[in-house]
Amino acid sequence: MSQRHGFGTRGARPPRPEGALPPARKRFGQHFLKDSRVLDSIVEALGPLAGRTVVEIGPGRGALTDRLVERAGRVIAIELDRDLVQHLRTRYADLPHVEIVEADVLTVSLPTLAGGPYVLVGNVPYYITTPIIFHALELPRPDVAVYLVQKEVAERMAAPPGDKTYGALSVNLQAVVDVELVRRVPPSAFNPPPTVDSAVVRVTPRAVPSVEPEIEEKFRSFVLAAFGLRRKQLIRVVRTVASLDAERAAAVLHEAALPNEVRPETLTPADFARLVRLLTPRPDSSSSS
Repeated sequence: MSQRHGFGTRGARPPRPEGALPPARKRFGQHFLKDSRVLDSIVEALGPLAGRTVVEIGPGRGALTDRLVERAGRVIAIELDRDLVQHLRTRYADLPHVEIVEADVLTVSLPTLAGGPYVLVGNVPYYITTPIIFHALELPRPDVAVYLVQKEVAERMAAPPGDKTYGALSVNLQAVVDVELVRRVPPSAFNPPPTVDSAVVRVTPRAVPSVEPEIEEKFRSFVLAAFGLRRKQLIRVVRTVASLDAERAAAVLHEAALPNEVRPETLTPADFARLVRLLTPRPDSSSSS
């Protein structure tokens, strides 16, 4: 399991001695997770794996993969670094339930790759953490997803309304999934150690999401725009983002049971969802004669 901050371009490399592990590459920003306690806690956070399909993002040298292949019915590991891909394919060549996919995870449909219900686990590259997490929300979503991310990002993912770290990431995730901070991970858990703390988070789909799939894209756009105006009162946010006059904006907020003067960081995902529904034209809303 490796942490990457950049992908870089591929070029000729000198041959590696037989049996030697692929080195951590500075241009990929790789940091290999080595702490067995952290690895065990990640597996535990996934829950029972017998007979299940596990999709792993960024398996690195296979430290986590080793644990997954012992427990899961099927393991699909997605890795971009071709040296690591070669290493992993050799490592698991005799295990028919293991598949190593050489790809950028953002170009892969995870539900299609899994071919049915699955769980997801990944050591997510810091610089594309948010795109990967939202990419993994493609329907049908994984039954559970466990990520190793930068601690600051984990705190934002799980932050409650009113918290200083609560923002668009918090709302857009918590509208459709439950987020739990499992544990913090120090730099010493990696080789080589990164310069920041990391954390393990568990994400599970909500039984009843706050927002319906058909308006989810508009919901995310509205939330992003609203937090771009987070110091403004809500009526000003609605007027600006939805291009409404003061009277109409006040009427929408009244119908949504939201005060004019509150600010975006105090709203729950359900509050945002009520607001977006009222601002979304219904298919049957056009007048007919």
